[in-house]
Amino acid sequence: MTRPEAPARPDSFRPVVGVAVLLFLTVLTMAGLKGYHDLEAARQRERLLKRRIAATQAEIDRLHNRIERLHADPGALERLAREDMGLVRPGDVVIELPQDPVPPRPGTILPSPALAAPVPARSPAPALPAPH
Repeated sequence: MTRPEAPARPDSFRPVVGVAVLLFLTVLTMAGLKGYHDLEAARQRERLLKRRIAATQAEIDRLHNRIERLHADPGALERLAREDMGLVRPGDVVIELPQDPVPPRPGTILPSPALAAPVPARSPAPALPAPH
């Protein structure tokens, strides 16, 4: 006795599972790519911060060396006071030249110094303490 063959029934569940798996793999791939890009951005930021740290450490070392020189060398301290702070020793002659507030354009004829307005006097520069 032969069994009658059952009519072929369409399997409607199989395409739904296939689409769900494909969708899951697509979402997983996109999440992986985003994670990879985020990781690369974090690594790049880390490299940038390491360079900044190294530059800041070099600047700190340079300033520590300058402090040590100023503590150990009175000539360096005097040079700093003269150049950066404009201090002078008693008896030094200070010559101040007036500064032109606006530089002349090329080709401009400058007036003779005799016709120029007088420069107002400024107070003398502060004096350096006497050497020990």
